[in-house]
Amino acid sequence: MIIIPARLASTRFPQKVLADIGGLPMVVRTAQRVAHLDRVVVAADDEKIIQVCKEYGIEAMMTSTTHKSGTDRIHECATILKLTDDEIIINVQADEPFIEPDVVESLMSQLKLLQNENEPFIMGSCYNSINADAAKDPNLVKVVLDADQNAIYFSRSQIPYNQGGGAKYFGHIGIYGFSKKSLQEFCSLRDAPIEDIEKLEQLRAIYHQKKISMVKVASTGFGIDTKEDLKRAIEIFL
Repeated sequence: MIIIPARLASTRFPQKVLADIGGLPMVVRTAQRVAHLDRVVVAADDEKIIQVCKEYGIEAMMTSTTHKSGTDRIHECATILKLTDDEIIINVQADEPFIEPDVVESLMSQLKLLQNENEPFIMGSCYNSINADAAKDPNLVKVVLDADQNAIYFSRSQIPYNQGGGAKYFGHIGIYGFSKKSLQEFCSLRDAPIEDIEKLEQLRAIYHQKKISMVKVASTGFGIDTKEDLKRAIEIFL
């Protein structure tokens, strides 16, 4: 199951999920990229998004306008859909119109593996290697890993600090996956102080000592965080 949280009232870039990219609204282009992998539902906060999705034959449903995060939004959607506790749910961000299907499939496979191993909490995401210059960009989230490829920390800062030399940098790709049961557990956790400081909700899981399994992928896709990103995306389709 793939759920795409789509928020019209973005504070940094209002209505960006409906921005035109190569003749298609951003949220539509994102949904079409992964539509062949599994059932896709857009969880929206505004009827404008619902109507646009319907025009292109994409399933969409209205969710609360007061959710703090996209994860809370997909949880409401999963609850409305009455998904079972063992259902694997992939959260693909609406502003990822270049997400590669292979990346989504890799995360799906990892989550199913964790499920087969009877892990008590099933949450995963993806990362790729980036260079030191890219690591300086606060819009590109970085992740540090432990020996088992679980996330130790995410930050908008350049981590790790390269005092000893030879640092390798990993960029977080904004796709998440959960079992339905673990998604519900995540959303029931208290907010972590650090998640509000960094504005990164995944830090809530780490704060409460939950594992986030990270999958390394080869990805050249990028999210649309700024108007400069949108301009870059539009140029790709010219």
